[in-house]
Amino acid sequence: MSLQVEKLEKNTAKLTIEVPAEKFDAAIKNAYQKNRSRFNIPGFRKGKAPLEMIKKMYGAGVFFEDAANEVIDASYPDAEKESGLEIVSRPIVDVEQIEEGSNFIYTAVVAVKPEVTLGEYKGIEVQKVKADVTEEDVEAEINSVRNKNSRLITIEDRAIENGDVVTIDFDGYVDGKRFDGGKGDDYPLTIGSHTFIDTFEDQLIGKNTGDECEVNVTFPAEYHVEELKNKPALFKVKIKEIQKRELPEANDEFASEVSDFDTLEEYRKDIQERLLKEKQKAAATENENRVVEKVVENAAMEIPDQMVDEEVNGMLNDYARRLESQGISFKKYVEITGMTADKIGEQMKPQALKRIRTRLVLEAVVKAENITASEEAVEAQFDKMAETYKMEKDQIKNMFGEEQLKMMREDLAVQEAVDFLVAEAKLVD
Repeated sequence: MSLQVEKLEKNTAKLTIEVPAEKFDAAIKNAYQKNRSRFNIPGFRKGKAPLEMIKKMYGAGVFFEDAANEVIDASYPDAEKESGLEIVSRPIVDVEQIEEGSNFIYTAVVAVKPEVTLGEYKGIEVQKVKADVTEEDVEAEINSVRNKNSRLITIEDRAIENGDVVTIDFDGYVDGKRFDGGKGDDYPLTIGSHTFIDTFEDQLIGKNTGDECEVNVTFPAEYHVEELKNKPALFKVKIKEIQKRELPEANDEFASEVSDFDTLEEYRKDIQERLLKEKQKAAATENENRVVEKVVENAAMEIPDQMVDEEVNGMLNDYARRLESQGISFKKYVEITGMTADKIGEQMKPQALKRIRTRLVLEAVVKAENITASEEAVEAQFDKMAETYKMEKDQIKNMFGEEQLKMMREDLAVQEAVDFLVAEAKLVD
């Protein structure tokens, strides 16, 4: 195998890889052995026709694709290693020469890890995020719990008000015709929740139990069903029941029922302490993000498009897995939303680019400050994983090969770089 490396613009490179003819010819024979049973040649039992006869019947290149794939799979890892480049994308392969008895030549265009020029990264000054808990915060939490513990009381002596829960039948029409999803019976709707489009809920205010009315709305431009976007619709609605939420009074009895405390005062204090911890954690994360973002802004690098595409593909796969964990296939999701994988990917590009820039800058800080993951940090990570997966620590360790352990150390070093930047930063009020 011979290799030529050509540096291209924007941190990309083209590898020209030449594989000896004998290896390509051997791959053709392998392809023949693997696929010969597929061919029916008159005068031969199925799978018994000689290679030369199959080539004569179907063309000399009948096994080229399989042979090329075999040769590329076998040669590219060695070429990548020999190139000395830090390749960060899958190759875009193009066959330059393919002929039996001749050297097999192909090119692979790849993204190369960009060089990062760090700007100012020590002593970065950012606005500090404060973690304060107000009485309003505590009251909002108590009211949230009261709502969760509320009960519905049927109302018969007044009209619908904002916040009521109404049971309705509805039948929707667009251009005088019913449409899919436009009909419902005994539907519970909270007025003011904005569950329904436009002013649907507002138009029910003032109506009474037993009333039948018409509601006119317009579907929004961003509605998930293409043919309904911006369309006016008429709904025939019947009010079947009006209910209001009755909240428990905030007193000692309430506190004892919803918490481990006997008094409302103790419950309030616990809420305040918990909210403070949550806000302190959120503030620390936000302060961390602000420092890192500033450091990234100060750095210079050129990100190859292939690297961004790789990150987007990874994000799409993660997104699809999350959807599937919720019982929705990615295919079904795009059908419902009217989106495509390309459109979703395009929306993800800014976040993908941000992730890449952040990671590269933090790795540059690791290198500049000679940061390494301590053994204590590695062991702590294994402890955490063992707890998460309910496994023995040694079992987790045995699952890690050399490459996985190397990646873990790199990730931990990056996190230590974040801690270093925050410790060096100036957080101003």
